[in-house]
Amino acid sequence: MSEFNILHNPRCSKSRQTLALLQENGVEPTIIEYLKDAPSKNKIKTILKLLGVEPRDIMRKKEAEYKEAGLNDESLTKEQQIALMVEYPKVIERPIVFTKDKAAVGRPPENVLELLK
Repeated sequence: MSEFNILHNPRCSKSRQTLALLQENGVEPTIIEYLKDAPSKNKIKTILKLLGVEPRDIMRKKEAEYKEAGLNDESLTKEQQIALMVEYPKVIERPIVFTKDKAAVGRPPENVLELLK
């Protein structure tokens, strides 16, 4: 199993570019197709902590599910936001590459190169 993991959507060009960039640099990450296998609440909490951000910071606010799930409700607690991210994984920004002690959002894909240092 690789030290690197990627929350990946193979239909997303940025996600494909990020995966290719990692592979070009000798990294074969564990691929997590998060739309098929949604990350758990604990995994999302870990990723948020590694990134040093709040749940809304890694949400795709233009996805229809964002509004449909009620994620645009500013009164939602952090726990509620995370629970909805598990239920509606399409709202999670992609790709996110993470190890046990650091993470980066691959937008642009070159952001993940910091993890290789």
